[in-house]
Amino acid sequence: MPRLFTGLEIPADITQTLSMLRGGLPGARWVEPENYHLTLRFIGDIDGATANEVASTLFRVNRRPFEVQLQGLSSFGGRKPRAVVASVVPSRPLIELQAELERLMQRVGLDPEGRKFTPHVTLAWLRDVSCQDVAQYLSIRGYFPTRAFTAERFVLFSSRASTGGGPYVVEAPYELKSQGDHRLARTA
Repeated sequence: MPRLFTGLEIPADITQTLSMLRGGLPGARWVEPENYHLTLRFIGDIDGATANEVASTLFRVNRRPFEVQLQGLSSFGGRKPRAVVASVVPSRPLIELQAELERLMQRVGLDPEGRKFTPHVTLAWLRDVSCQDVAQYLSIRGYFPTRAFTAERFVLFSSRASTGGGPYVVEAPYELKSQGDHRLARTA
């Protein structure tokens, strides 16, 4: 059974910037830079027939490219921090794409996503790391200048069942096209 999710890839220049933030937090398990991504919709472990249906359904998405902005670091988990993440500004096109993917996955028969969508790029998984250590790390490294890129596609990723995920494999890309590209595609 493949474990699937949709997401945005992070360009090499931003990956390099984020990878420079690794280290300095005892107990953190750092995500390998080649596995940085922004999850849009976690799908999970599904059978092959459902995976094929998901892959073909995603071709219905008809969206334009849009800008994605990463700005600063934060942590998830409150008093029991479980991850250090690069925050992503929740722009309207990003939220709308995620919502469309959610609707499509429910039409395929998948359960609704249980968590509210909070766009981010996971940099490290935390286990038994104190709030104080996380706060100190964030105070030292938590600010970095806004980095932006244009999302020109989203992808269907697969991963092997492991703690922390990865390595992630792009199973299928789905291009985001300008309106002119869609008109050409319809008339061709």
